[in-house]
Amino acid sequence: MTALATSTSRHGIAFMLGGMFFVSLNDMLIKLLAGGYPLHQIIFMRSFVGLVLTFGMLMAEGGVSLLRTGKPMLHTLRCLCIIIANSCMYAAIVAMPLATANAIYFVAPLFVTLLSIPVLGEHVGPRRFAAIGAGFVGVLVMMMPELTAGSAGLGWVVVLPLFAAAGYASMSVLTRKLGATSRASALAIQIQLAFLAISAVMYFIAGDGRYLPDDASTSVRFLLRPWLWPSLWDALVFGGLGAVSAMVGYFMTQAYRLSPAAVVAPFEYVLLLYALFWGWTIFGEWPQPSVFMGVAIVIASGVYVFMREGRRATARRA
Repeated sequence: MTALATSTSRHGIAFMLGGMFFVSLNDMLIKLLAGGYPLHQIIFMRSFVGLVLTFGMLMAEGGVSLLRTGKPMLHTLRCLCIIIANSCMYAAIVAMPLATANAIYFVAPLFVTLLSIPVLGEHVGPRRFAAIGAGFVGVLVMMMPELTAGSAGLGWVVVLPLFAAAGYASMSVLTRKLGATSRASALAIQIQLAFLAISAVMYFIAGDGRYLPDDASTSVRFLLRPWLWPSLWDALVFGGLGAVSAMVGYFMTQAYRLSPAAVVAPFEYVLLLYALFWGWTIFGEWPQPSVFMGVAIVIASGVYVFMREGRRATARRA
């Protein structure tokens, strides 16, 4: 039984590492496209391609019948959480370095621990609460230079990854709760359908750019600019983005289905290495020193929380 659990955990970790690579690739491609296309158009075209690929996974795992569920409201809430998370994160990465946005976003695993109390009924002791508090101090270390820099800083945009982290954490906890009765392909296809629906609604409301102010910031312009017909090269990038999106949904869902959050969540921190690589090689970006100081505090806090959770899980099994 222990050997089986260990093997399952290793598979979950492998899926998490792969998922983080696809997440970083997804962020990089979206930032490449953000200069000419609105977010809802990128999401629509990405999700259309991703839906086709995810549907193939669904059929391979058992067919359309897997989409039936007895908890439609929880599934809908899960989809809304990831939509909010992605919208905030993508609006952030167009205005700040990839690594900076992802460093602030690393508070997500700490949110997962907090949300596991009301959603999963888990107990969090004072030591883990203290570590979570330290993690949020690390986030402040990263954010304060931008918030206090006036017009020279990022301003309110620096807060967007924090909202993205909260949305992603909510989705992760609900995935863990729903994954016991739903397959990864079914959970992934629900997200693709939700993205298609929301982006289609945004097209009919603001697809012609009518609500775009002349003095809009980079993030607001990304959200409200009009749709454009893509060039051949951009169409190929959209297709690649859709394939990456399908991989993200499947890999991340499998990671949380196969292993406890305390086991796989620490491996999300590899995303910073990917983000540093893409930011430096593709966009010529490099974070401020305060980002490295803050992310070190956040990672240390997160690792401590996960180690405590791992020890508690071992004690319960014993």
